[in-house]
Amino acid sequence: MTIFVDMDEVMADAYGAHLEIYNKEFNAQLILEDCYGKEAWQCVPEEHQESVRGHNWRVGYFRNLKVIPDSQEVLYELHKKYEVYIASAAMEFPHSLKEKSDWLDEYFPFIPWKKRILCGDKFILKGDVLIDDRSKNLKKFDGRSIMYTSPHNTNTTDFERANNWKEIADKLL
Repeated sequence: MTIFVDMDEVMADAYGAHLEIYNKEFNAQLILEDCYGKEAWQCVPEEHQESVRGHNWRVGYFRNLKVIPDSQEVLYELHKKYEVYIASAAMEFPHSLKEKSDWLDEYFPFIPWKKRILCGDKFILKGDVLIDDRSKNLKKFDGRSIMYTSPHNTNTTDFERANNWKEIADKLL
């Protein structure tokens, strides 16, 4: 079985990073619960939205993301049993390609560079399972689509859902 796993908001806490940066820079108290059903930039006043949208363009943004709880342990077990590939959009933001690769080297060293697909669009993926937080990627996938819960997708009901990595383990191990 071939499993593709997205990085941002599945393995790496990009959403939490947006809130952390925003709260620090604007002395705010925005929390995840305030953001259900919205992108992070939609949760802030209009005059701050461009700042939040710009986080992805910053040097170090992708390199410094926190690891989603239990993702390392579950992915380690999955990689022992299946063909696991990391499939992440990494072409839009200039620094993300190297930063994502370095991040994977540090936190997921058991997934070699040959099993990393850092791409522009995921429509090219052909396999058995895709774990992703974005419906646009899951819709185009021909195999089993598992939506990983993130604040922005809490109102999406079109896909099989996993709220955390323990649920992924229950579904696939």
